[in-house]
Amino acid sequence: MTFLIYLVGWIIFIGGVAWGLMALHVTHHTIAIVSVILLGIAVITGATRARSRDRSS
Repeated sequence: MTFLIYLVGWIIFIGGVAWGLMALHVTHHTIAIVSVILLGIAVITGATRARSRDRSS
């Protein structure tokens, strides 16, 4: 459950970044690349944080 909440927050953050890049008239493929990179970072950090919380309890 912690992982899901963490990812929802990251998805909202990624949406805000993508919206800001669109407002700056950045090309769509660049926005897609940045979004995929941020999603990868979100999955990696979310998995490590959720795993460390599950082990400590």
